[in-house]
Amino acid sequence: MLDGKPCILIVDDEAKITRALRDFFVARGYRVFVAYDGGEALDVFYEHGTKIDLLLLDVMMPVADGFSVLKEIRRDSSVPAIMLTARAEEYDQITGFRHGADDYIPKPFSTSLLLARVEAVLKRAGKDRAGEIEAGPLRISPARRFVSLGEKRIELTPKEFDLLCCLASNRNKALTRERILNEVWGYDFEGDARTVDTHVKQLRGKLKACGEYIKTVHRIGYRFEADT
Repeated sequence: MLDGKPCILIVDDEAKITRALRDFFVARGYRVFVAYDGGEALDVFYEHGTKIDLLLLDVMMPVADGFSVLKEIRRDSSVPAIMLTARAEEYDQITGFRHGADDYIPKPFSTSLLLARVEAVLKRAGKDRAGEIEAGPLRISPARRFVSLGEKRIELTPKEFDLLCCLASNRNKALTRERILNEVWGYDFEGDARTVDTHVKQLRGKLKACGEYIKTVHRIGYRFEADT
């Protein structure tokens, strides 16, 4: 969000539609980013992803279509997405949902219907965000699998993300390496405790100054410790 207001990224190669939607949502208190093709959409998202609460994606666009854009974003983000397209065939809608779309609205559509759909998707997403973890400038969203430092998104591997969630959700508790292995890698993992140490080292490096939140507990394991 920006200034407490929901933020939408609108992506459509038809400038007239994009401007109309931007003006419509701005008039209703939303913050809006716009992009006119798939490549620009990814650039905007990776620059401002921590602020964006919802995507409105056209399907047929230059550079990369909406399905490809959403597939790329879904690799590490669960930000809500609504597909907008003139292609209303069942196959296309199924494709959109399989790529992680939250809703699918055929063109032409009424702005009143679109607003209602946006509000419904954001309401559902708000429930998912209830479990977000904050510590200083560090923000972790387990539901969205999203980590940021201030306004900058942090790229983590799946295991690094799971490790961070494991530690941060047990704030101020000392966790043994064995417990961490069980929770993050599973009980059937055949590696040893050094796997935890290696991933903690990598995680600390990516978290920069916030890496200090992960404390080493001598002969036991690790503890996530942050005052705020």
